[in-house]
Amino acid sequence: MLEHNTIHCGDTFTLLDEVKNASVDLIVCDGPYGVTENSWDKIFSIQEFNLDLIKRFTPKLKDGGALYLFGKPDCIDFIDYRRFLNLRSKIVWYQPSRLAQGRINYTNNYDIICYFIKGKKPQCYNLDAIRVSQLVELEHRLRCENVPSVTNGKFGKTKFNTKGKNPGNVWGDIKQLTYKSKELVCREALNTIQKPEKLIERIVLASSSPGDLILDPFAGVGTCPVVCKRHQRDFIGFEINPNFVEIGNQRLHEC
Repeated sequence: MLEHNTIHCGDTFTLLDEVKNASVDLIVCDGPYGVTENSWDKIFSIQEFNLDLIKRFTPKLKDGGALYLFGKPDCIDFIDYRRFLNLRSKIVWYQPSRLAQGRINYTNNYDIICYFIKGKKPQCYNLDAIRVSQLVELEHRLRCENVPSVTNGKFGKTKFNTKGKNPGNVWGDIKQLTYKSKELVCREALNTIQKPEKLIERIVLASSSPGDLILDPFAGVGTCPVVCKRHQRDFIGFEINPNFVEIGNQRLHEC
């Protein structure tokens, strides 16, 4: 059995064999995208690579457990993941700060986060933990809830919630890291490896509860484990780069 609450150095496909089946509540997979020249990102077919991951992850998840798989817009195109997991949503992580460098095509300004569950019903979805501020025009709705179309009409179930609204499947409120970001641990991790803590936090809070076990198969510099520790989740992290393992475990020690 792998020790919990640490980042293990090694290859994900080898270490996965040591994870007990039906023991994991949530998998946060920010692995290769297959779009850069980095050695770890050179994948012959990102679709087949992701299908293999999904196939290997499925037995490790509990019924109702969730997988969030990061990638580019085509990361799961033309593969039959339905044999293993149920795709609930394709979340668009919109990153408007990227420079528009396209010359003969539109610049890509977003990543995809594929939200899967094992089975038909999620083990948990904690909406109140991830609500975001209401839009300005929705504030007006609070003042209109006594009008007949709301109290007696077809809009009666659309009550204003003072805690905020569902973040939806387009996340433009969380910005990518820059060279000036205080949480950036090293330039090598910028853009391709280190994700903002707020991004991972939304996923962890939405699809797990305190005491749940979260698997991070490509831990990088340890952002997901740090978020898990902060919110009382158990975790198992895998990372093949020993320098990143050291950075990640140091971050865990300090948080």
